[in-house]
Amino acid sequence: MTATKESLFDFLLHLGDNALVLGHRLGEWCGHGPVLEQDIAMTNIALDLIGQSRNYLDYAGALEGKGRDEDVLAYRRDVLDFKNFLIVEQPNGNFASTIARQFYFDAWHLLVLQQLSESKDERLRDIALKSVKEVTYHHRWSSEWVIRLGDGTEESHDKMQHAIDDFWMFTGEMFEQSEDEAELQKDGMIYDAPAVKERWMAEVKRVLDEAGLKMPEAEWMQSGGKTGFHSEHLGFILAEMQFLQRAYPDAEW
Repeated sequence: MTATKESLFDFLLHLGDNALVLGHRLGEWCGHGPVLEQDIAMTNIALDLIGQSRNYLDYAGALEGKGRDEDVLAYRRDVLDFKNFLIVEQPNGNFASTIARQFYFDAWHLLVLQQLSESKDERLRDIALKSVKEVTYHHRWSSEWVIRLGDGTEESHDKMQHAIDDFWMFTGEMFEQSEDEAELQKDGMIYDAPAVKERWMAEVKRVLDEAGLKMPEAEWMQSGGKTGFHSEHLGFILAEMQFLQRAYPDAEW
């Protein structure tokens, strides 16, 4: 692959891994949601994300040209080869924790897809145009729950504030940009990270203000997921997610 193709390949893995891992996490709520309607909502969002992951990983495999399709990239890579954000692999915790994680990610994801919808890379642009419709709903859903819990009872407010504070340290990674990504951005292929950060901060503050919640002020951030350094949680996710493929390689139904 050329340097540009390799950079785009890594970027596609990053997007695909984010969606795949978060989709798996949300899928863990199936049958355990606080009410049936939200149980179904989280399951549907999980399915949207996994569908998006398939599109990204399928494109990545085609770009690489080594015969690795979406299934191989999802089920036969090890922990160090995954490039997802740390935030998406964090445990579900209580409902407020899941909402905080989803809200931070959705706000970033929607802004990124809006910019990728104008990408000079035709296939990436097409994936973004399809995905942005789904993620618009995801962002509305998680934002409304932040407001509902923050502006609810004293207990729901405290739990939501605690979750917002806990997940804040994982948000800085969303706006880190490698030199390779900076080149892709200059070529008009991917999003402008500084511009996304500015709009993300404004959107997060808007929702938190409406919810009666405080914007976290901590400056220390945890990162490394994009370069393969993950928390212990991802290993457990992959052990479950990849079990069948590892136990029965190349199995066919």
